Amino acid sequence: MKVQLTVKDVISPSPFRSLAGIEYFDFEEEFMESNMRCIPMIVRFKMDNAGIKLKLSEWSALNQQERFALALKSCSSEDEIKDYHDYLAALVRKYTGKEPTLIPAGKEPLADNWERIPEELAEKAGSFHCVIPGEKWQQLTILQRYALLKLCRPGHENKNFPKAMKEFGVLGTAPIFMNGHDGHYKPDERIV
Repeated sequence: MKVQLTVKDVISPSPFRSLAGIEYFDFEEEFMESNMRCIPMIVRFKMDNAGIKLKLSEWSALNQQERFALALKSCSSEDEIKDYHDYLAALVRKYTGKEPTLIPAGKEPLADNWERIPEELAEKAGSFHCVIPGEKWQQLTILQRYALLKLCRPGHENKNFPKAMKEFGVLGTAPIFMNGHDGHYKPDERIV
């Protein structure tokens, strides 16, 4: 009998799972592309804040200590953001000999909005027959909100969006179904 192993059978848990001082989500264990682990959400969040996009090939060139530094390094104040940007840019230059890919710097503005659930996120949740109550949105950490916003956008695998919603306690909320008479969504039974 021939046993066929998948990449997930061979790759051990991410070292970020046990790294103290960061938020790391269970659904990130399945972030794989070309047999490599993808960049953790905490690092993506900080890179966006610092205005640099890191390619997976650039991420894979970094050693574990450098990856951990990117996850742990503060990136909130103006000085910290500049320091993070400079550190990451130096790493890209070190491994590629090229300048880093720059993006508009700044936190995901919609993740910072505690009061209102972004429309694109509400629509994506609706496509899974769920609503995210405002009070639940307000209880999520900024990194959880950031993750949901990143995962709801085109180009991300849909399989991770419901996993993240479930992990964050959002999937168990009232699903919505189309009311055929008036075209509006209405709450119905709970998803288990």
